Amino acid sequence: MTNLQVSVVHRLPHSYRWLNGFSGIQVEPISAGDRDDNELIGLMLLSHEGDTAWEVMRELARSLVEIQVTCSVLECEGQPCLFLHRDDECTSLCRLKNMGVAIAEPATATYFS
Repeated sequence: MTNLQVSVVHRLPHSYRWLNGFSGIQVEPISAGDRDDNELIGLMLLSHEGDTAWEVMRELARSLVEIQVTCSVLECEGQPCLFLHRDDECTSLCRLKNMGVAIAEPATATYFS
């Protein structure tokens, strides 16, 4: 898929967990004090919208499943988002970068006048 070559994802600022009884189907944000071993992270696509975004996210998920990373593409904040276990974040980001996907990360800088 050529859309992957120009894809940009960004990590959602919150941590998540599966909603009770809806594992793999629905997530809920958790606070910093509620974190546990089942914490999820979410990745949102910045470079595409609509049906194309859903298609790209599903392709990204298939690629992660190939390397045995369990993940789900769900709607969050009105957009398709890819959710995966926090412990799989580094492996997943490495895989996505190797596929040509750009990872947008917050930048902090000190400016001197």
